[in-house]
Amino acid sequence: MSNRRVDEDKRATLRRFAALGAATPLVGLGSGDDGDDDSSGSSDARDAIVGYVASTPGAHFSKVRDDLQLGTGETQYHLRNLVDDDTLEVRRDGDYKRFFPAGRFSEFEQVALGYLRRDTPRGMLVHLLRDPDATGSELADRLGVSRATVSTYAKELDAVGLLSREDGYAVRNPETVITLLIRHADSFSSDAAAFADDAAELIRFDP
Repeated sequence: MSNRRVDEDKRATLRRFAALGAATPLVGLGSGDDGDDDSSGSSDARDAIVGYVASTPGAHFSKVRDDLQLGTGETQYHLRNLVDDDTLEVRRDGDYKRFFPAGRFSEFEQVALGYLRRDTPRGMLVHLLRDPDATGSELADRLGVSRATVSTYAKELDAVGLLSREDGYAVRNPETVITLLIRHADSFSSDAAAFADDAAELIRFDP
């Protein structure tokens, strides 16, 4: 792919998410592009990050950078300013920093979204919502991972309040988890999209 095509793809991606970001309340406040010679390009990148995080809440730094085709320094600069001016919130999740629109999600929802962004924990939660009686071995078989991997994540999910291990495995606050899966299905993988198609009629929510 030529450099010109790469640049065109990057601009198209930035414009697409910038349109979402520009419509976000408070995005224009405290933008502070001091020291950036290309103020238009900087504004596009800033608005694109806001729009991307709004549509992909819980995305970590590398995903924001890579999906928007931005440089590391550029991404760090804008994310730092967006957190400082209260447009975005950041939550530490192990080795990751995950970003959310400010004031939009509760602590439980932020934790849930962080784990829903991980393939195996998301697969476990989706399968348990479909089949509450699924065992650890069944989850391992369905997800193509080891039983030990399921046990490790089950312990983590229990510790953060997403899973109960008192009598088998049970998703805690399932209505909230289902709502997050449905609302943001397009930003997850096909397993979440398929679940959302089946589960959308089970609950009501204001989009």
